Amino acid sequence: MGRDRGFFYAEFRRPEPKDFGLAGVAVRFLVTVAAMWIAQWVVGGFDIDSIPGLVVGAVIFGLLNAFVKPVLTFVSCALTVLTLGLFLLIINTIMLALTAWIAGWFGLEFHVDGFWAAFFGAFIISIVSTALTWWADRNVLAPLKRDEGDG
Repeated sequence: MGRDRGFFYAEFRRPEPKDFGLAGVAVRFLVTVAAMWIAQWVVGGFDIDSIPGLVVGAVIFGLLNAFVKPVLTFVSCALTVLTLGLFLLIINTIMLALTAWIAGWFGLEFHVDGFWAAFFGAFIISIVSTALTWWADRNVLAPLKRDEGDG
């Protein structure tokens, strides 16, 4: 098993309880907060003007991605396949716009001005989240998982 499986190799396994521990949830939440902060800093028309807006917006975004996005992805599976996965960018755009709409109910300073601001904001959030999650899995969570296995 020591052979290199290449760049595109993926191993599928059942999630383990330690994958969803408190540290994993906290790191992924911080990754979402950081990604949203960077996106609102880069994208015009996507504005988060307060710390509570950023934190609660990240919670709303995470909950929508956990519960609503899988349903939308399932319903639009054929369209996603026809567009070679590009429709997932539209689903991410919808998730960010929905987050801003729900945040408005709570009076939070979390604003998305139109489709393109939501599109580019969701695109930046996706890229930054992927990069930060990759880094955190190797540098923050991997040592914690090793420590749990030693005991």
